[in-house]
Amino acid sequence: MIGKLNHVGVATPSIAEAIPLYRDVLGATRVGEPFDLPAQGVKVCFVDLPNAQIELIEPYDDTSPIVGFLAKNPRGGQHHVCFEVDDMDAAIAEMKAKGVTLLGTGEPRIGAHGTPVVFLHPRDMGGVLIELMQAAEGH
Repeated sequence: MIGKLNHVGVATPSIAEAIPLYRDVLGATRVGEPFDLPAQGVKVCFVDLPNAQIELIEPYDDTSPIVGFLAKNPRGGQHHVCFEVDDMDAAIAEMKAKGVTLLGTGEPRIGAHGTPVVFLHPRDMGGVLIELMQAAEGH
């Protein structure tokens, strides 16, 4: 079921302040333009790597789901790991059958890449917040 690593989500109090770390210190040559995802409560910026992406995520407002994470980790840090799946409905059914807790309603929502995503509860995933993302056609 699990496919390739798509991205690692990194929460940050400021995308503008995080970009120079990836571009100037680490040498990333492709840093996207930040954009708002108010429905998800975040601002997002993708840093392209040869084999995956870093997703920088900043709270959109005080109701953002990452506000609590940043309260515990004021400088930011790794927030989640995202894997692609070929069939989101089958992946959800398999996770439920295995007793894995899906966050939110348990139904997919549209993520930052414009494809369906679900999040799996860290307590069922060895302490790691896992995002499953519908793989793009012809990936």
